[in-house]
Amino acid sequence: MFQKFKYHILLHSIIFIWGFTGIIGKLVSLEPEILVWYRVLIAFFGLFFAFIFLKKSFVLPEKNQLWKILGVGILVCLHWITFYTSIDLSTASLGILCLSTTTLHVSWLEPLVMKKKFSWLEFSFGLIVIFGIYYVSEDFTPKEYTALFYGLSSALFAALFSVFNAQLAVKTSSPQLSIYEMFSAVFFLSLFLLFKGSFTAEKLTLHDSDLYWLLFLGLFCTSFAFLATIEVVKKLGAFTVSLAINLEPIYTIILAVVILQENEYLNSKFYTGAAIIILVVVANAVLKSYMRKSKKRKEELSLRKFH
Repeated sequence: MFQKFKYHILLHSIIFIWGFTGIIGKLVSLEPEILVWYRVLIAFFGLFFAFIFLKKSFVLPEKNQLWKILGVGILVCLHWITFYTSIDLSTASLGILCLSTTTLHVSWLEPLVMKKKFSWLEFSFGLIVIFGIYYVSEDFTPKEYTALFYGLSSALFAALFSVFNAQLAVKTSSPQLSIYEMFSAVFFLSLFLLFKGSFTAEKLTLHDSDLYWLLFLGLFCTSFAFLATIEVVKKLGAFTVSLAINLEPIYTIILAVVILQENEYLNSKFYTGAAIIILVVVANAVLKSYMRKSKKRKEELSLRKFH
């Protein structure tokens, strides 16, 4: 009992830590691409030393998966760049709210990539999420609409790498996926910054507390959170973890109000729309849990009849 309780505390600590990822976008005085470059670089070295310390193998079970994994690493990179660009143009609250639409994209991507049955329930919930986004953005300025575009693009990239990772995780362990994806993100972003002319000492210079926030982002929010989540999933199950992760936008918005005083810039419409979106995301997860348990019960009953 205590053992499970301990892992529940760890899970919510991880989600609370993830809540800081959007906040850091406002606290660090760097361009989004540079911020992400530091994040993936620190995360890669954090995972690298963790692999050595924990004596984990770097060798992939199937070498033909390497290029696919490296490709997903680029999607992770694009997800974070668009996410932090959205926050840079607007608020951390808007950036994380857009990210809540990831489940909408997963509902149509999974049937295409994983050959799963199309869910009309998920699609219907997705339509309500779109209404929530429309309600929030009704009075937006052109700059905020640009932030909305980047935020929703970030959600699409998040859905893509989540679905492809689920496919790759069948044959490759999550820690191996993570370290190769971080390597790919570092390599791709370094080339991008080099060609863009942003790979200069001036652009890479850190100011004030930037280094501490970046170390927290790279080591705790990424490396530690990735590895710890894998252990939590083993103990609590994938569904419990995915249900709890839906609370991340709530943690981020609370942190944004406390640390960044974003409540001064956000009106009641934003919070109403945010409540609609978050409730839909949580309701989707709860209904899935009920349907799953119901299906399991039916299977058990049919097995009993058979015996």
